Amino acid sequence: MLHYRPVLGILAVLALVAVACNAGASPSASAPAGGGTTVNVTVAEYSVTPESESAPTGDVTFHVTNDGPNDVHEFVVVKTDLAPDALPTADDGSFDEDGQGVEVIDEIEEIEVGASQDLTVSLEAGSYVVLCNRVETEDGETESHYAMGMHAAFTVE
Repeated sequence: MLHYRPVLGILAVLALVAVACNAGASPSASAPAGGGTTVNVTVAEYSVTPESESAPTGDVTFHVTNDGPNDVHEFVVVKTDLAPDALPTADDGSFDEDGQGVEVIDEIEEIEVGASQDLTVSLEAGSYVVLCNRVETEDGETESHYAMGMHAAFTVE
């Protein structure tokens, strides 16, 4: 058995090197095992904050978390060459989903405070806006989340 010790020693060193090389590695949040790209997004009063401002073409999964603190939000993906704050609007200040120069790709209609939901869409290269288009009326005042700044630019390359 004495002649196996050098081989076992080399194997042990190789195993330690492999472990050390992978110690800091973790699964990429932007490349899930099934392919495509995942982008974490936080919605809150009154912002939409994607962890990344771009993704490659193909399937993109938006993992959207509502940090509230008080309001239910939604998440809409819009293909457009318009600036995030220059989308067509309705009289109540909300984004006009049927307006010119925009194409609604898909949406999550309600995300409760503290909850997370995923939306997977196939996106081609271009400019997009991600936004919340909720409108609430409280004490006779209308509040449009889009008009209050809940939108962000997103690019697919």
